Amino acid sequence: MPFTCTGPVIEWRGPAPFYFLAVPEDESDDIKEAARGLEYWGQVAVDVRIGDTGFRTALFPKDGRYLVPLRVAVRRAEGIEVGQELTADLELASRSQDA
Repeated sequence: MPFTCTGPVIEWRGPAPFYFLAVPEDESDDIKEAARGLEYWGQVAVDVRIGDTGFRTALFPKDGRYLVPLRVAVRRAEGIEVGQELTADLELASRSQDA
């Protein structure tokens, strides 16, 4: 099931900085409902497309919404910066597709 969402790019500082697209709560609720049985440890595997760049990752649940991890290669390829409003297409992926 495809989803399109727009949200801010945020930074989380741990031992190293991590960058995420914050999925709005309404879209997060819809994804959570559609992903019943596909989630593992609260995470949901997805295929993501941002601009011309596609990749597979897992959504992280945080504070009632999901976060899309943004790898360095994706951020560089698409010129993504913290605070930017970003649109992404998400497609749920089953764990069997990961094998």
